[in-house]
Amino acid sequence: MTTLRHIGFLLFDDLTQLDFTGPLQVLTRIPGAKVHLVARAAGPVRTDCGPFILADTSFQDCPQLDLICVPGGWGVDAAMEDAATLAFLRRQAEGAQFITSVCTGAFVLGAAGLLAGRKATTHWRYHSALSRFGAEPVRERVVRDGNLFTGGGVTAGIDFALTIVKELYGDGVAQAVQLGLEYDPHPPVDSGTPEKASALVLDAVESRFAPRWEAFLQVVDRVADTADA
Repeated sequence: MTTLRHIGFLLFDDLTQLDFTGPLQVLTRIPGAKVHLVARAAGPVRTDCGPFILADTSFQDCPQLDLICVPGGWGVDAAMEDAATLAFLRRQAEGAQFITSVCTGAFVLGAAGLLAGRKATTHWRYHSALSRFGAEPVRERVVRDGNLFTGGGVTAGIDFALTIVKELYGDGVAQAVQLGLEYDPHPPVDSGTPEKASALVLDAVESRFAPRWEAFLQVVDRVADTADA
């Protein structure tokens, strides 16, 4: 049976807190696994909702990880163009058993050249841009392609992490983790995907994302063009 001894989360300023803490809560329950919170330098990392997270491991001091996870958030724009971050990911990917992402963290993997020819998913609003890095976009909440696991937007990180636990340790362990977390969502509204949302709600969310989308695409095009050169 595959075991995970070293699990690492790549942290950067303006990451989405739940992209990281959702799977963290699941994966820390794997017996015998040590979790590393990795950033360019150990110390505080700003999230997009205010609180800081304390990275405990620098790129330089990070051991070879069995699983590396990249969360998303507004900060992926800078991360996609950060040479040290991309070099770290490429180096870790060579020895990692599993390469993973949540939400728009997939684009950091893409910028590192780790999505080409692979099936992947991300947040619904950004989904179409995955192909810019040579990925095959798949509209599922969790997508596996070999040792690559990608999760959809934000809350999908919990499902992604439970998928990892189930595939490596079986249904019983995954169910025990799920029960321990009382993960049994019954949202009071049912508008969690574009297909379920009303036209009014979808338009409102699209409008909120519009300025961000244009800026994001400029970075994606710039990074992808550099990678293709």
